[in-house]
Amino acid sequence: MSEEQVFTPRNPEYEIETRRVFDQAPFIRLLGAELCTFRPGHCETRLVLREDHQQQDGFVHAGVQATLADHTAGIAGATLVGEGERVLTAEFKINLLRAASGEYLECIAQVLRPGRRLIVTESEVFAVEGSKRSLVAKATVTLAVVSDNKES
Repeated sequence: MSEEQVFTPRNPEYEIETRRVFDQAPFIRLLGAELCTFRPGHCETRLVLREDHQQQDGFVHAGVQATLADHTAGIAGATLVGEGERVLTAEFKINLLRAASGEYLECIAQVLRPGRRLIVTESEVFAVEGSKRSLVAKATVTLAVVSDNKES
């Protein structure tokens, strides 16, 4: 990951909103992902692996890795939007670098470019088994900043 920048959130209540975004996502709750830490432009999550996260050969399903990378990137971006704004994924690309297995996945995301309408982020997904930590996927996620106004 590139050198981390220092960002200033536009919403003084960004911490409350960030927790809301993470905690109220039904699919993320179903998956079992945990919010570990966040700050403006940065987020770290963790997913303790279960059998139902696997594909047919016993490795972590690509969809599980993509979901964790996408949502963690979304949280990193959400820390920077203004009050009454939300982020929605507009595009993402993921590179699956090696087969993933282990005790848990760890994902680290950071904002690369904070814009008023588009935010570009990067996520790295690591598989952890004991003291061994391996980079298994890397994603670039573009987030659209949208108004909270449901009529837009």
